[in-house]
This record gives sequence, structure tokens and C-alpha cells, in this order.
Amino acid sequence: QVQLVESGGGLVQAGGSLRLSCAASGRTVRNWSVGWVRQAPGKEREFVGGINWIGGNTAYAGSVKGRFTISRDTAKATVYLQMNNLKPEDTAVYYCAAARMYLATQTSNYDYWGQGTQVTVSS
Repeated sequence: QVQLVESGGGLVQAGGSLRLSCAASGRTVRNWSVGWVRQAPGKEREFVGGINWIGGNTAYAGSVKGRFTISRDTAKATVYLQMNNLKPEDTAVYYCAAARMYLATQTSNYDYWGQGTQVTVSS
């Protein structure tokens, strides 16, 4: 089992920034991917971005590319999501998730999930 705990959500004005953190514990992640998925009210979960734990390769959804950056600190077993130039449409619960594959880009690929953290962007 892998346990994932998110932190760093909150309320921010449009154009602002937030950094989310995801601390992983339990089973060694190895050559998995860790990603961020968000869910806005009344909408399905949406892949935001992911990173390969060993190589650091990343993938992003088109809606956040150029604004969001994923990074990881393997020593701290933590993945970060730096969100810049936030927009009201970025408002959602953000989940950290882990997948037993190199770089997952589909929400259905993810096997382990955190509890989520709320991000609210006001206009």
C-alpha cells in the first residue's frame, strides 16, 4: 500500500499562485508515476499532470501547460505541484495519486489516491 497526503490548498485570487505538496509513505514507489488529478463540482475527475518518480519526466494537461509545474524530492518522498497564474476554472479538489506505470496520463491508470485538498480561485 502507498499512502498519499496532500497539503497546500486554499483560497487565492485569479492570477495568484499556490504550491501543493504530496507526501508519500508506505510501499516504495520505485519506477512509478505520481500525478495530480482534480475534480470540480459537478464534473468528472481530470488529469492535471504527472511525473515519473525515478526519471523525473513529466506530462501535463493542455489546460495547465505553461502554468503548472510538477517536481519531486525523492529524499523527502514528496511531489509538488506549483500552480501559477491561477484562473477561476482551476477551482477544484486536487488529488495526489500514484500509478504502477512509467508515466500515467489517464485518471483510470492511478491506483492509489490521497484524500484531496481544496483549491479555490476567486475572480
